[in-house]
Amino acid sequence: MSKTKIPAGCPCGGGPSLAACCGPYIEGTALPATAELLMRSRYTAYTLKNEPYLLATWHPSTRPVERIIDPDEPLQWLGLEVKSTLRLRQRKADHPGQDYVEFVARFRQHGKGQRLHELSRFLREPDPALGGAPRWFYVDGDFPTKE
Repeated sequence: MSKTKIPAGCPCGGGPSLAACCGPYIEGTALPATAELLMRSRYTAYTLKNEPYLLATWHPSTRPVERIIDPDEPLQWLGLEVKSTLRLRQRKADHPGQDYVEFVARFRQHGKGQRLHELSRFLREPDPALGGAPRWFYVDGDFPTKE
């Protein structure tokens, strides 16, 4: 008797399935309405090794020219935690069209568990590839130190 595998939720942890959460963004049938949704969909794209989506959502001013994903790298994404702080909400009020998302992504590489803690910066600007429709772009990130 074989066990039935229960479908996992979206890799970002924000929805019951990829199709009901990040899938439409990654497939290009919808645009993330917030910087947090874009960050979650980018995390999901990393888990799927979807480099074209990552590059398309990276701001042109900071977009890398070299490959960002090694398809042969033994990397397993384990989970995402989005942190919400007053500091981020205050920054958003000061700069409309700019937002920050703080997160911790856990992963395993070469059998060793690791974590990436980043404060990511996003801009909402017209995208020439979409006929000038506004969309969120990932710009860059800082790595908070432990206090």
